[in-house]
Amino acid sequence: MTYLRDAISSRVGEFIQLRHDIHQHPELAFEEHRTSDLVATKLASWGYAVDRGLGGTGVVGTLKRGQSDRRLGLRADMDALPIQETSGVAWASTTPGLMHACGHDGHTAMLLAAAKAIAHDGAFDGTLNLIFQPAEEGGGGAVRMMDDGLFERHPCDAVFAMHNMPGVPQGHFVFRDGAAMASSDYVTIRVHGTGGHGAMPHRAADPLVAAASIVMALQTVVARNVDPLHTAVVTVGAMHAGQANNVIPALATLELSVRALDPQVRRLLEQRIKSLVAAQAESFGVRAEVDWRAGYCVLVNAVPETNFARQVALDLVGPERVTLHGPAVTGSEDFAFMLEKIPGSYLLIGNGDQDSAGACMVHNPGYDFNDDNIATGAAFWLALVERYLPT
Repeated sequence: MTYLRDAISSRVGEFIQLRHDIHQHPELAFEEHRTSDLVATKLASWGYAVDRGLGGTGVVGTLKRGQSDRRLGLRADMDALPIQETSGVAWASTTPGLMHACGHDGHTAMLLAAAKAIAHDGAFDGTLNLIFQPAEEGGGGAVRMMDDGLFERHPCDAVFAMHNMPGVPQGHFVFRDGAAMASSDYVTIRVHGTGGHGAMPHRAADPLVAAASIVMALQTVVARNVDPLHTAVVTVGAMHAGQANNVIPALATLELSVRALDPQVRRLLEQRIKSLVAAQAESFGVRAEVDWRAGYCVLVNAVPETNFARQVALDLVGPERVTLHGPAVTGSEDFAFMLEKIPGSYLLIGNGDQDSAGACMVHNPGYDFNDDNIATGAAFWLALVERYLPT
């Protein structure tokens, strides 16, 4: 399949420029109006039937050829993050406080490059749905698109998505079947006490001391309640209480990120955290309330579809550039909700390792997507389409 990469590489400059344009004009979740317009215009010019407005700013481009009733979906995300860019690249964000710090500009460019190649040169029989999704970064854009009838209007037998991964050699593909990315829940713990003078703590009920004890006790949930062979994360990312050194506050607030790679472990974490917080609060004579907000579910890759995608990558780049079963990732991804409804697979493509520019981790102000991945990723999508929808 080397010819696919060579053919796309020879004309990838258009999509590098497009990626830079998107990067310069980042848009937050559900605000991707400019990006959505650009995607829809390009797809329509190549002959795709374009459906807009799913999930607010989502776009689906559909191309049907031949008589087969097989249907395939490929998904890319479009939203940026509220981070001030420090990458120093010539195409850096022109919007203060916003940047494409996760590579969604590159994911969109890869799928658009594939869309053009498929429309002009692709040989397939069936229906191809290209899904450009808003609001992956915590906004649940996948759910919003599905609530708007994504898979009823554009049925798919399988769906695939790809994400760049810094620290992995550029263009190297990583696959994993089964649980591949963690669930992510958001928890706010409010500890209510009785405020008072810092010189007379016996006349107050100090919520800050109770909150500090809760922080330490939470560490035992993973260490002593979760099977050591399973994965779980309980991170206290924020603690807010008080304003002065001689005032005992009436309220202390904790913000938690809770993650798991197994639905049963996810439920166990919720049960143990709520029980532990209540017991800790009672022991200090204060009251605690737990606001548990369910986030993204565990991302589970189907075995047949992952095996299929693995073989496409092996034929495209060779075994030396493919990890057949990589480690699970404790980050989260709302493509997981699509995989709950439609079988498919979520794969990684290396953004660069060691001292390369692409090694900077995502969600970092110095991050930038590796443009060399546009040709490689597009070639993978083209090869997958032609194999999944054979003529």
